[in-house]
Amino acid sequence: MSIRTFLIIAITALFIAQWPVAQYWLAWDRSAILDGEVWRILTGNLTHTNWPHMIMNTMALAIITFIYRLHYSARPYSLLILALSAVVGLGIIATDIQWYAGLSGVLHGLFAWGAVRDIQTKQKGGWLLMLGLVGKIASEQYFGGSASSAALIGARIAIEAHLLGAIAGVVCALIPVILKKSLNKNKLLN
Repeated sequence: MSIRTFLIIAITALFIAQWPVAQYWLAWDRSAILDGEVWRILTGNLTHTNWPHMIMNTMALAIITFIYRLHYSARPYSLLILALSAVVGLGIIATDIQWYAGLSGVLHGLFAWGAVRDIQTKQKGGWLLMLGLVGKIASEQYFGGSASSAALIGARIAIEAHLLGAIAGVVCALIPVILKKSLNKNKLLN
C-alpha cells in the first residue's frame, strides 16, 4: 500500500467517524470504557467534536505525513498510528478527562516521532522541529490550550493527550535504536 492510498483510507475513516451515529459509538468515554467498551480507547482518536475539528486534524495528518514521508512506508506508519492511538487512549484514563474526541494526541506523537527520526538521520531542521514541539507542549502545560482552538472545536483542548502523544512518539522513535544497541551488546558478549 502506498502512502497516498494510506492517506485516502485514513481520511475516509475520519470522515465516517464524524457522523453522529458513528461518533456516539466511537468517542472516548470514560464510563463506557469502564463498562467494557474498550474499543473506544482506540476509536476516540478517530472522531471529533465537530467538522472544523475533523478538518483541522485531517489537514495536520496530511501535512505531517508529507513532511516525514522519507522515514516510513505505509504499513509501519499505520502501526505507529495504532500504537500512538493506544498509548493516548490508555493514558487519558490516568487523567480527569471524562470524554475525548480527536486525533491531536496522535498527531503530536507523529510529529515527535518524525522530529526524532530527522535528528537520527541528520536531516536539517530536526532539532528545530523538536525544540518547537517541546516549547509548544511546555506552553500548553503551563498556560493551558489555545482559547481560539477551543472555540473552534467547541471543547477544551486536551493538552494531556498532546503530552502523552509526544512522549509516546519519542519513545517509538527510540525503541529501534535501543533494540539494535541491545542486540549488538548481546552479540559482543556471546
